[in-house]
Amino acid sequence: MTLLELLDLERPGEDRFAGVSPDDGWKRIYGGLVVSQALVAAYATIEGRVCHSLHSYFLRPGDTTLPVDYAVERIRDGASFATRRVVASQRDKPIFSMMASFQTPEDGFAHQAPMPPAPPPENLVDEMQRWLALGDAAPAAARRLASAPQRIQVRWVDPPAFRSTGAPLEPRKAVWIRVAEPIPDDIVLQQAALAYASDMTLIETAMRAHGFGFWSEGLQTASLDHSIWFHRPADFGQWHLFAQESPSSGGARGLALGHMFARDGGIVATVAQEGLMRLRPAAPTHI
Repeated sequence: MTLLELLDLERPGEDRFAGVSPDDGWKRIYGGLVVSQALVAAYATIEGRVCHSLHSYFLRPGDTTLPVDYAVERIRDGASFATRRVVASQRDKPIFSMMASFQTPEDGFAHQAPMPPAPPPENLVDEMQRWLALGDAAPAAARRLASAPQRIQVRWVDPPAFRSTGAPLEPRKAVWIRVAEPIPDDIVLQQAALAYASDMTLIETAMRAHGFGFWSEGLQTASLDHSIWFHRPADFGQWHLFAQESPSSGGARGLALGHMFARDGGIVATVAQEGLMRLRPAAPTHI
C-alpha cells in the first residue's frame, strides 16, 4: 500500500475513524504510521486551523493483522486554538494516545537555529539499496525490510552500524529524508507524511552512544513516546535534513531530539522521542 492509501481513513461513525497497517515484515505496527493516522483523524474534526504540536504515547504493540480504531475527542475550540485527543485501539484496548493542538495561522516573532552542514543527498546512497547490496553481510531482518515497499527514502550522512560497533560513537547524526512518491500540496497530508517519517531513525541516535546498532544481539528497542512541533509548512516530496542528537540515556531508556530542515535551510519541524533500550542477558550455555 502507498502512504496516501494508508492515510485515507474510513469513517464508521462521528469522530470515529479506522486505519489499516501493511505487513512489511515487522512484528508490530510501525509507530510513525499510528502517529500519522491519528493526526489525519484529528484534522478531520478541525476547520481553518493548522496543527502546531502533538504529544503522544505508545501504550501497547499494534497488531498488523487488525484495523486500528481512532476515537477523537474535541477537548476545546477556542478563539485561536483548538485541542483534540485521539485514542487508537485494537480489541477494545488502547494502543496509542495523542494530544494535538491546532492554531489559526497568524504572523508573529520568528527566529530559528541554523541548519548544520551536510553533504547533499545526491552524493549519498539510498539506505535500503545499500542494505540490499550488502547481501548476506546484512542481517536477514534488514534485507527483509529493504525488500518491502518503500514509502520513505532515507540517505544517511554516516551509515549506521548493523550490529555493535565495539566502541561508543558521538550521539548525533544527520539523515536526508523525503517521501518516496509525490503527495498533494495539502497541509494535512504534508504534516502526516512528516509524522510518518519522523519515527524512522531517532532512537538509533541514543544507541550509538553505547556502541550498539539496530540489530545488535540482545538489544530490545521500542518507541515509548513521540512529540512533534510543526514550525513552518513543508514540501515533504523534497529532501529534508533530519539533524539528530541524544542528550541523555538511562533507566533502559534513551532520549533523542531532531530538527528537520528544508533544502533552503528553513526549519520545518522539531521532534522528540524517548525509546526503550533494554539489553537482555545472553542465554546461559549448558554443557
